[in-house]
Amino acid sequence: MERVNFGSEDIGNKLAEMSDRDIDKLAFGAINLDANGKILSYNKAEGEITGRKPEEVIGKNFFTEVAPCTKTDDFFGKFQEGVKSGNLSTMFEYTFDYQMKPTKVKVHMKKSLDGESYWVFVKRV
Repeated sequence: MERVNFGSEDIGNKLAEMSDRDIDKLAFGAINLDANGKILSYNKAEGEITGRKPEEVIGKNFFTEVAPCTKTDDFFGKFQEGVKSGNLSTMFEYTFDYQMKPTKVKVHMKKSLDGESYWVFVKRV
């Protein structure tokens, strides 16, 4: 498997060529959302960061059901703004704390190459 670097500009190109199994092997969290925040995929590393089982969160809304701590202007607001503009591409630090020990992370949100979904990449700081 080719190495994928968190935060790289070409991350979308690399993920487009990867299987779900390869995405599961990434060293950082990778969540694929539709424009409304419904979880389409949730890799193993993200499950390890949050303590949630990927198979239990698929189909749920990330911002309201899985990580309501992200329904803020600093996180959800940036997601909505990027979806609305058609150009989601941002990186910032955040603290996840919903039903888990507060965990500081770096978040990279990016529109997928297919234009139909959006990636949220998460790495512990």
